[in-house]
Amino acid sequence: MVKIRLRRMGAHKKPFYRIVVADSRVQRDGEPIAEIGTYDPLTDPAEIKVDAEAAKKWIANGAKPTDTVRALLKKAGAIQ
Repeated sequence: MVKIRLRRMGAHKKPFYRIVVADSRVQRDGEPIAEIGTYDPLTDPAEIKVDAEAAKKWIANGAKPTDTVRALLKKAGAIQ
């Protein structure tokens, strides 16, 4: 199954995430199929950048977003 999930980047105690499309069997920081956005929780307010068209395309093709990514996509206005 293909999932839309977060990939952790950044230094120790300074997380930065990329929103990626990846096979569910691949490890968290493994090779993604595509990168569709970023999420920086350390800025105030948290910065979310998402390619809304790509997110909608992947969801239409059967990719399932995780609960966290679904909330981020809603905040960014990419999905309803």
